[in-house]
Amino acid sequence: MTASQELFDSARSLMPGGVNSPVRAFGSVGGVPPFIVGADGAHLTDADGNDYVDLVCSWGPALLGHKHPAVQEAVHAAVDRGLSFGASTPDEAGLARLVTGRVPAVERLRMVSTGTEATMTAIRLARGYTGRDLVVKFAGCYHGHLDGLLASAGSGLATLALPGSAGVTAATAAETLVLPYNDVAAVEAAFAEHGPRIAAVITEAAPANMGVVSPAEGFNAALSRITSAHGALLILDEVLTGFRTGPAGYWGLTGAREGWTPDLFTFGKVIGGGLPTAALGGRAEVMDYLAPLGPVYQAGTLSGNPVAMAAGIATLTHATEEVYAHVDARSSQLQAELGAALDAAGVDYSIQTAGNLFSVAFGTSRHGVHDYAQAQGQEAFRYAPFFHSMLESGVYLPPSVFEAWFLSAAHDDAAMERIVAALPAAARAAAAATPQT
Repeated sequence: MTASQELFDSARSLMPGGVNSPVRAFGSVGGVPPFIVGADGAHLTDADGNDYVDLVCSWGPALLGHKHPAVQEAVHAAVDRGLSFGASTPDEAGLARLVTGRVPAVERLRMVSTGTEATMTAIRLARGYTGRDLVVKFAGCYHGHLDGLLASAGSGLATLALPGSAGVTAATAAETLVLPYNDVAAVEAAFAEHGPRIAAVITEAAPANMGVVSPAEGFNAALSRITSAHGALLILDEVLTGFRTGPAGYWGLTGAREGWTPDLFTFGKVIGGGLPTAALGGRAEVMDYLAPLGPVYQAGTLSGNPVAMAAGIATLTHATEEVYAHVDARSSQLQAELGAALDAAGVDYSIQTAGNLFSVAFGTSRHGVHDYAQAQGQEAFRYAPFFHSMLESGVYLPPSVFEAWFLSAAHDDAAMERIVAALPAAARAAAAATPQT
C-alpha cells in the first residue's frame, strides 16, 4: 500500500470523503489522490516521493511558481512580526494600493478571506445598495458555495431557480435567476419580466468552472449596458482570472479596452499569493455602503491577515509584464502540443481558452463549448484515462475535465519537455476510452 493510500484511508475516517474540498477526492477521475508534502517551482512532491510537473498551481495562486523566494521571504518576515492581530496593519492598504493601481475601475477595496466570502458580500452589498432581492447568474458559472448561488436552472430562459445542493432552501434558491451563458436575449427577457426586482447580475469574467468558456464578443459589454439601463449592478467575478490572465485580469484584456466597467469585482487566488485572502472592490459610491460607512454589514477577524497581505504584496509586485509574457507563451506552447497529440491519436476535441487559461473538451470540434449545456454534452469519459496517463508520467493535471489548466513563471524548458513527452500516450488513452471506461 502506498503512503498516499494510507493517508487517504486515514483521512476518510476523520473527514467527509477524506478531503476539505470535494474535487480533491478524485471522484471525477477515480483512483487515489496523491497526498502532496512539498512543492518547488513548477513541481509537486507526494508522500511517496513522486515528483510531478504541476498544471494546477494551487488552482491559480502560484503564478510565480511554488516557493518563490521573494514571497517566501515576505511571509517569513511577516510571521516573525506575529500571525494575527485583529487590528489594522499597514500592508492592508499596501495591497489595496497595488490592486487599485492595476485595476483603475476599483475605487475602494474590502479584504476578506475567501472567494466565497467575497461573492457573498458582493451580493449582499448589491441588494443593500439597490433595495432589490433577485440576482441573475449563469448556468455553469461557479461563485463559491454561497447558498443562493448553488442553484440549477429551471425550465425556460428566466425561470426562478431550484436548489442545486442539499441544505439550500427553495426560498433561498428562488432569489436567483439562472440563465444560459452567452445568451444576451435571455438576459434581456429576464429583465423585461423581473427588472424592477433584480439587484445584480453576477458572472465570471471568463468562466473556468465548466471548463474554460470565453464570453462571446460583446457579451460582457451587453451585461454592463443592460444592468445600467435597469438600475441593477454588474458583479464581475475575477476570483480565478484576476491578476492571472494579465496585470489587470480578464477585464484588463477586454473591458478596459472595450469601454465597459462592472460596478463590483471579486478577487481571490493570486491576490493572496497562495495564502487565504480575497477581496471585493468597485465604485466608491457602491462600496461605501459597507459598514462602517454604510448600512451593509460585513466583518471578519482574519480579513486583511498580515501574513496573507505580505504574500499578496510580494506576488503582485513580482508579477511583472515579463512574467505574464512567459506564462502566455508557455500556455500557447502547451495548447499547440496538446492539439498535436490529440490530432495524431484521432481524438475529437476543442481547446477552450481565455487569455492564458485553457482546458480541453472532448467530442466538441464542430462547435466548441459556449455554454453549460455544451460543456455537459462533451465526451467527458475520455478525460479520466487521459488524466491518469499523464499522472503516471509525472504530470499533475486538474482532476476534472471541468477545470482550467494553469501554468506559471517557473515552468521552464525541462518542465515543458516532460509535459510534452507525456501527451502522446495520454492522447492514445483518451482515444481508446469508451463510455463504460
